[in-house]
Amino acid sequence: MDATHQFIRCCDLEVHLTCWGDPASPAIVMWHGLTRTGRDFDELASRLSQQYYVICPDTIGRGLSQWSSNPEQEYVIPFYVKLAKALLHQLDISRCIWIGTSMGGLIGMVLAAEENTPIRALLINDVGPELPREAIQRIRDYIGIQPVFNTIQELEAWLKTVYVTFGVNNDEFWRRMAMTSHRRLADGRITLHYDPAIAQGFTLPDSQETIPDLWQEWQSIQCPVFVVQGKESDLLTHQQLDKMSQLKPSMQQASLVNVGHAPTLVTLDQQQMILQWLQELK
Repeated sequence: MDATHQFIRCCDLEVHLTCWGDPASPAIVMWHGLTRTGRDFDELASRLSQQYYVICPDTIGRGLSQWSSNPEQEYVIPFYVKLAKALLHQLDISRCIWIGTSMGGLIGMVLAAEENTPIRALLINDVGPELPREAIQRIRDYIGIQPVFNTIQELEAWLKTVYVTFGVNNDEFWRRMAMTSHRRLADGRITLHYDPAIAQGFTLPDSQETIPDLWQEWQSIQCPVFVVQGKESDLLTHQQLDKMSQLKPSMQQASLVNVGHAPTLVTLDQQQMILQWLQELK
């Protein structure tokens, strides 16, 4: 099924949505990672659209959504949660399944922990309540990089190198990634789609400071939870996954071999894993 596109105002900012399926069907919200877009879910969303209405937002500052004029206050998880609630209200969605990759998983975790949450089931893709300091530093290092390319093919080759931790994906996937991950500069050359200022909302505490965590929110979540881990991930470690499972024994989990941060949820085996989980929810 082909996608449709919407632009709606949430919290006084324009948000772009890629939507799949019949709006009358049960809703699934898919929220992407820190430097990515809602288009990352094209393949999975298309497949799920036979049974669900799938909404894939571009977070503000990414893709086709508006950039913030107040990055330190609005490029942060609490504001993204506020944005998500406004988005669901605008779409008149009172209940949904949430599938979130990395940052999208953190947003889903916070929202699912709230009383009267609209989330009835939560899939968290390769992130946990606590972000390891080394992983935060790695992310900080690459957020600020805004490479410039002359052609889409150059960008595609760069993406294959930078996102090698995504695991094995076909050429069609990488071409689509390049097409949905760029913007033109004034001189006609190409750079990455996102606002470089998103780094202002992603700070690394001093070595003496405690990194904030979401363990309290994690323990407050009542809905069914499925956690997907890239087995080679530096963001969701095996130790943290074990702790999550101990605190929430009902949690389902899958650890994917030969994948780091983060599984794309694009390959047929990953899609089938999600379809099976959704079927078990019914």
